[in-house]
Amino acid sequence: MRMRNAWKFSLIALLAGSPALLAQTGERRARIDVEAYRLVADVNLRTQSINAVAAIRFVSLDDRNNSVTFELNNALNVSKVVNEKGEPISASRNQDDFTIRLTFPENLPKDQPQTVMFYYDGKLTGQEESPVYGIRFAAIQNEYAYLLYPSRWFPVSGYTTDRFTMEMRVTVAPGERVLASGLETKEESGGKVAYQFQFDKPGFPGSLAVVKGEPTRVSSAGVTTFVYFRDAEQAVAQAYGEETGKVVAHFAAKFGTPPYANLALVQTEAGAANGYAAPGLLFLSPRGIGQQPNLRLLANQVSRQWWGLQISPVTRNHLWLANGLASYAEALYQEQINGPEALEREMRDAQVEALTIENIPQSQAGRLEDYSPELNALSGAKGAVTAHMLRYVVGDEAFFEGLKNFAASKAGQPASTDDFRRAMELSAKQDLGYFFIQWVESSGAPEFKLEYTIFRTQKGFRAVGKVSQDLDTFRMPVDLRIETEGNPEETRIEVVGTSSEFSVDTFGKPRRVILDPNNKVLRFSNQMRIAVAIRRGEQFAEISEFGEALKEYQKALEVNRASSLAHYRIAEVFFLQNNYQSAANEFREALNGDLQPQWTEVWSHINLGKIFDITGQRERAVNEYKQALRTKDNTQGALEEANKYLAKPYERERRQF
Repeated sequence: MRMRNAWKFSLIALLAGSPALLAQTGERRARIDVEAYRLVADVNLRTQSINAVAAIRFVSLDDRNNSVTFELNNALNVSKVVNEKGEPISASRNQDDFTIRLTFPENLPKDQPQTVMFYYDGKLTGQEESPVYGIRFAAIQNEYAYLLYPSRWFPVSGYTTDRFTMEMRVTVAPGERVLASGLETKEESGGKVAYQFQFDKPGFPGSLAVVKGEPTRVSSAGVTTFVYFRDAEQAVAQAYGEETGKVVAHFAAKFGTPPYANLALVQTEAGAANGYAAPGLLFLSPRGIGQQPNLRLLANQVSRQWWGLQISPVTRNHLWLANGLASYAEALYQEQINGPEALEREMRDAQVEALTIENIPQSQAGRLEDYSPELNALSGAKGAVTAHMLRYVVGDEAFFEGLKNFAASKAGQPASTDDFRRAMELSAKQDLGYFFIQWVESSGAPEFKLEYTIFRTQKGFRAVGKVSQDLDTFRMPVDLRIETEGNPEETRIEVVGTSSEFSVDTFGKPRRVILDPNNKVLRFSNQMRIAVAIRRGEQFAEISEFGEALKEYQKALEVNRASSLAHYRIAEVFFLQNNYQSAANEFREALNGDLQPQWTEVWSHINLGKIFDITGQRERAVNEYKQALRTKDNTQGALEEANKYLAKPYERERRQF
């Protein structure tokens, strides 16, 4: 993975060009290991264009291989590909999967370094099709630019798994500055400014920004943060810098020495990912930044300096080590600022999200599309829940010691679930193979059924019972709380297989036995099935698949006809479809239901008011807005919304279907 010194070309020599290439359908990709890049690029904000040469050093990992495949943004036109002797290499393009396949005249020797050079150029305005569907990762605008690794603005192999070193030289106009990962030098020549970056440790450099003006420099908790925000977002630059230092300091105590002493925060634009982390850099969109520091997003992205960058998954089937630990870090920071109850709320939401994906184990995450809701649920939410359950199994001291050991022992390397397991077993001093088999290698979750009987003994009482569930290979320690006439008594039992018996002696007479009282174990229950069905419906509604959304909401009502949230979500769908009578009926059902969560009451009244305004019944609308105000529930600005439409009738938006 290290860059070798004997490369037979210079940076200046990489600037020639030649004819365009043909496209061709791809085949099974041969395995290669990219060791290093040398990139030379000219980024022109005025023309929104880039002209670049990428020299790539790699080795073939297969015998009898005469072709390799790289991914490259379709908006970039390749003029030629040559070897280090300048000899042309046959190349064909498949725009369906953003790939370019190189075919060599002879088989490549296994494990011997090869060098190829791509000459390419193009415009990246942000309107081009993104390799990550629906999310913008590259744009060159007149006042700024950002070119992030997921955009494949340079040829990529082994996306997110194959670590590499990089030398990069980026030329821009005077008054513009380039931000990127690595040791920086700068020189001025020919009326332009060239920034050079040297990144010598294998990792994931290659994301850059072009900015104008000076950053907001903030020192906080021993960390210096350089904040490059524009426009209205400049107002929160100082606050973001202060919070970044606090987040880094907190995670340093949890995970070990930060990979980078200081960070730069860079604003992207609307349509970009809310957040993206590169070595020493965080890219945040205006939506992600918000009007005050978004501590969830900030914590998640800062933690990726450890989880995903300092340590990366050896294959995409181990993505939970990046996405899951980053999501759990986000929850840990909520615990830090708002207490243990905040962490439990976060984990409750994560459990619901995790259970929306039932049939795919985390160890097969590579099957799912990058940044998709399914991948986020499986590797992010379930990964976080897995980390939380592991903390519950081994205890806080062993868990955080294991995290530090893992971060230190695998720093700068790819890591597998087995690597993580071994680090945790070392700190916990116990075999955890069963845990990772259940929660990483297997799919599904149990649904416990508890039966018990109370007996009187000479010394008090005894609760004898059985725990049943459907997963034959299941094994997990589970807490048992016995509520008695006196203080409750708690113990931990081992649930193994489909039926596990227990016997617990108590002094006071048991009134009730509760299994997993603090909801530490990822499992189904009636309440959870309702929440999962509603979440699935919300996911469909977010992409305007309203028919599928209604089916999921109906599943929730089959479990609990009084679910206010299910009725509310159904009403929302009808409202979006301009089916106002059906929407009104469902908002009424929400008000007559269990009112869980409580905000369904205030917002049902507000939406009924909107419906009456739309249908010309102003008096009835005013009555609903007043009833909303009487709840005194200001969830998501509900009271301001009610007052707004008390003053002026609601007017519907016209939608095309």
